[in-house]
Amino acid sequence: MDQTIVFYCILFILVGEFILATVMNYLNAKRFKDPIPTEVADVFNAEEYKKSQAYKLTNYKFGIITSVFSLVLILAFLLFGGFAWVDQVAQNISNNSIVQALIFFGIIMIGSDILNLPFSYYQTFVIEEKFGFNKTTKATFFIDKLKQWLMTIIVGGIILSLILWFFQWAGTNFWLYTWALITIFTLFMNLFYSKLIVPLFNKQEPLEAGSLKSKIENYAAEVGFDLQNIFVINGSKRSTKANAYFSGFGKEKRVTLYDTLINDLEEEEIVAVLAHEIGHYKRKHIIYNLATSVLLTGVMLLILSLFINNPEVSLAIGVDRPSFHAALIGFGILYSPISEITGLLMNHFSRKFEYQADDYAKQTYAALPLVASLKKLSKNSLSNLTPHPAYVFMHYSHPPLIDRIRNLKA
Repeated sequence: MDQTIVFYCILFILVGEFILATVMNYLNAKRFKDPIPTEVADVFNAEEYKKSQAYKLTNYKFGIITSVFSLVLILAFLLFGGFAWVDQVAQNISNNSIVQALIFFGIIMIGSDILNLPFSYYQTFVIEEKFGFNKTTKATFFIDKLKQWLMTIIVGGIILSLILWFFQWAGTNFWLYTWALITIFTLFMNLFYSKLIVPLFNKQEPLEAGSLKSKIENYAAEVGFDLQNIFVINGSKRSTKANAYFSGFGKEKRVTLYDTLINDLEEEEIVAVLAHEIGHYKRKHIIYNLATSVLLTGVMLLILSLFINNPEVSLAIGVDRPSFHAALIGFGILYSPISEITGLLMNHFSRKFEYQADDYAKQTYAALPLVASLKKLSKNSLSNLTPHPAYVFMHYSHPPLIDRIRNLKA
């Protein structure tokens, strides 16, 4: 494998993915001016729909700027020796390969985030503020960033150090030990994310006794779902957008409601949303998604083990000497087309799972409250009611709102 060929493959992939994403976004934007679908005309008046269109168009234009910036940044790094410079900094600080890799990825990941910080700030305090979504204070915004960087350094540093140690100890068989490590970490995060990570950013409190809690518990009992943990999270600290999610399994499973969801929906509608989430659990979607994720990670690591010792993969990104961390960058870009294909398959099955969870809620509770909740949530978040089918195929993990409504009413 020639270094120059690998380099041009990397360039082709980066530019090709940018062009594909740009075309998909353009096709999607052409549908922004479509009339209000009849299925949601009862909740969207002309003025609200106009606001929704303006929000989508603003994000589309802003997305063009951010995607161009990201492409120019990585091309500049490739063409003008950015990766070589970072690698040299890491070599000057330490002779230990594990420490060098930690410094290398630390500079690239946190440096990239700092360069993108103005875009994130503008998104939050200009665009989201303009359309009435933002509740984040500037202090919260920057404290969140510091917490994220600290978690990246600690958790990411530990995992990366172990992977590099596996590579030094087991050679190309390192992928088996890395696969086991990532599987254990994934299971751990699925079980304890809400207990360990969420409290670092948000307050969670048990849902107070009352009508809503009684209705949720009664429904859960009717369908044989052991639900002991119902929490309310202060999502309104950052945004007016509403959400609810299900996490964990076994004794660690819990339902978390955003306070904005409780404020926006009627009690029957909230129970219908939870019926949908319980449908995912009952239909074993969580297990399927987890197993698929673990399997795809194993495949990726196996392929990585075949390329990691190939010096051309490292040298293609412009560094002066082959290394594990440089090869990871090169491989990550080369593997991205495969990742895109597996992502399409995951999205396809995810959309099917959403229909199945909707059907479960319809069969065990009621369709109309879920329809009403979906309409309200879509209206309050100014979501896209008329996405292009190609964009849905490429990017949507959930079916479009109109399709879900038609399925629920069928």
